[in-house]
Amino acid sequence: MSKQDSQFFNMFSIVIGGLVALALVLFAIARSIGVPFEEARAEADSTVAAQVAERIGPVGKLAVAGQDNSKLAIVSAIDESAGAGPAIALPANGEETFNQVCGTCHTPGLAGAPKVGDKAAWAPRIAQGTDTLYQHAIAGFQGKAGVMPAKGGRTDLTDELVKQAVDYMVSKEQ
Repeated sequence: MSKQDSQFFNMFSIVIGGLVALALVLFAIARSIGVPFEEARAEADSTVAAQVAERIGPVGKLAVAGQDNSKLAIVSAIDESAGAGPAIALPANGEETFNQVCGTCHTPGLAGAPKVGDKAAWAPRIAQGTDTLYQHAIAGFQGKAGVMPAKGGRTDLTDELVKQAVDYMVSKEQ
């Protein structure tokens, strides 16, 4: 390569480098001037504010059993707008509680749960007394044979419904 070509290449590189640097500086100046105006416009736009509030809002809603729902603005355990549907209704009595919740494990004997009808498995548990059975069913229990989750994993159940379900299962063993 000749000396003239080398000089041209060096000068051309310097000019291109300078133009790129100028473009970056102009871009930075435009951003620093424009950002406050864009932020002010976005804050003033109610549609943008509503979209932001929706994105950062809670995913679900909570209904507390036993609370006066007319005083609560929240009446659904799951946000229906998310497409999940309404909360599952509480069972009416111990038998329904067993059928909806407890029977999932106590019918087939999952996770070490004593099967309904297995008098040998239930006898030592019943011997501990109903207060112990109630406590284990409500608060949960981890024994040698398996695990009993609190309220059978359905934490929205009332303690009274859990006790009724325990009484229902014990009645099947006597």
